[in-house]
Amino acid sequence: MIRYLRYLLFSVLAVVLVTLALANRAPMTVNLLTEDLSALFGVNWTLQVPMFLVIFASIILGLLTGFVWEWLREHKIRKVAGLKTRQVTKLERELAAMQDARNLPKDDVLAILDKSKK
Repeated sequence: MIRYLRYLLFSVLAVVLVTLALANRAPMTVNLLTEDLSALFGVNWTLQVPMFLVIFASIILGLLTGFVWEWLREHKIRKVAGLKTRQVTKLERELAAMQDARNLPKDDVLAILDKSKK
């Protein structure tokens, strides 16, 4: 059921994006620098692209910026989680060693015999 809902959502999204692209086919001039800066540096980088490409590129750029920002913001959380994971692993190893030591027989001869059986 969830799979069909996902397909339905992707289909609706595809129809909306295609409709948006068809409605915004007019060419648009995109300038990298303002006129004053391009005159100062002596370069004039301009592109003629359809408007829907500008819209889609801005959406993708916004999403990527948000993902990177959130990843950088969560650095401290990931660092603490890694530290806690290492601590838990170390404590589990210590606990296993203590349990093994506790389960050994008190008699040295019996301990040697038990080790040879394993």
